[in-house]
Amino acid sequence: MDTIRLVRTTNTDPDFLGLVNELNAELAILDGDEHDFYNQYNGLDNIKHILVAYIGEIPVGCGAIKIYDDSTMEVKRMYTSEKHRNKGVAIKLLTRLEHWAAELGYTTTILETGLRQEAAIALYYKAGYELISNYGQYAGVENSRCFEKKLLS
Repeated sequence: MDTIRLVRTTNTDPDFLGLVNELNAELAILDGDEHDFYNQYNGLDNIKHILVAYIGEIPVGCGAIKIYDDSTMEVKRMYTSEKHRNKGVAIKLLTRLEHWAAELGYTTTILETGLRQEAAIALYYKAGYELISNYGQYAGVENSRCFEKKLLS
């Protein structure tokens, strides 16, 4: 089994940016006509806590956390490259992001994903997330599903 290595990085990291470009291309197809709406909320300027997953020297996945409020971090830009899915990359990224949020003093993580992203929804349930009412800009958006997880301190 391949060893997955996680590296904390910045929003200018070329490996992170390459993975985000792959993610954006995939979402453009999945989201269809709604892509522009979602894309406006996926800027990287305010994202300061980023992980890139590597197998060997190959970047295979990424994820980030962003401050939402005084007690909550929002999980953003979760992605695993297609040929490296089902190897445990996403759950390892998500778990480490949760630990990082707790390390920073946050008690909750939230996230939004699209209804058509069935694998992502399954991942979040598997990781102990609970479905919540759509928050913020996602309120009233039929394709959005929002989740929350209380972190262990």
